Amino acid sequence: MTAKTKRELKLGAATREAFGKALVELGEADQNVVVLDADLSKSTYTAEFGKKFPERFFQCGIAESNMVAIGSGLASSGKIPFVSSFSAFVLNKGFEQLRVTAAFPNVNLKAVGTHSGISIGEDGPSQMSIEDLSLACSLAGFVVLCPADEVSMKALVKAAAAYIGPVFIRAGRAKATVVYPADQQFTIGKSIELVEGSDVTLIATGLLVAESIRAAELLEDDGISARVIDIHTVKPIDRDAIARAAKETGAIVVAEEHLLDSGLGVRVAQVVAETHPAAMEFVGIDNTYAESGAPDELLDKYGLRAKNVADAARRALKRKR
Repeated sequence: MTAKTKRELKLGAATREAFGKALVELGEADQNVVVLDADLSKSTYTAEFGKKFPERFFQCGIAESNMVAIGSGLASSGKIPFVSSFSAFVLNKGFEQLRVTAAFPNVNLKAVGTHSGISIGEDGPSQMSIEDLSLACSLAGFVVLCPADEVSMKALVKAAAAYIGPVFIRAGRAKATVVYPADQQFTIGKSIELVEGSDVTLIATGLLVAESIRAAELLEDDGISARVIDIHTVKPIDRDAIARAAKETGAIVVAEEHLLDSGLGVRVAQVVAETHPAAMEFVGIDNTYAESGAPDELLDKYGLRAKNVADAARRALKRKR
């Protein structure tokens, strides 16, 4: 789409719900798909898989480190295991096992963290994973995926199952705006340009993709042409698309529901520095933890809205000029 062909963006299912549906479809298609959960199957939406395929569903209790190690063992035995919990738990509690039993031997494990970011809302900072993309990217050999909506989540879960090697998938609790048509194709490692633009590029992932589309429309009202790119694969990142955007627009904003110190922005900036240096701005969570609150209120308070992305674009454009 382009900013000149505006369309109404509507809320769809949460990406965690789409993950659960994709798992059931995978289970029907391939008997090697197995699922492990850490006593949160109703919240992670793996419960439906457990009902349909109880012999391939393993409830590991509140023990994410054990769950990851068991999953890695199943991967070593030829299965396609999906291990799932809240991102704050599967990565923080299971990090040593992700490193030693999955990353180091490069096994075919798929780890899915739900309830990522501050949009988890009222559950509060202890369960808000704002470091998960950074932690997952630090695991050598891991692919890291962050779908923007239910369409991309279902497609990328299936792509992850087909990919041979360890994968982390980030999912959210809140309902996500539908960005893509049902037939959109996705390739691991290849970003998608959602809005054409020549003045500035808005690079986003997860919930901030829809906000960036809205930001492009706000900027268009001011005569600014903004390109929007969805980086659904944070690792391996689409270097070609980033380098081309830096060269063609000369200004970049990176938007994410993650700590600025270590997330997508850092990875994009590395590519820009190595290819075509450009003016850059960053929209994300700035060196703090959020408090408990309604998801929309938190996104407003911490500046993760279209207005904030558009303001960042204007700042980048001033430096570009």
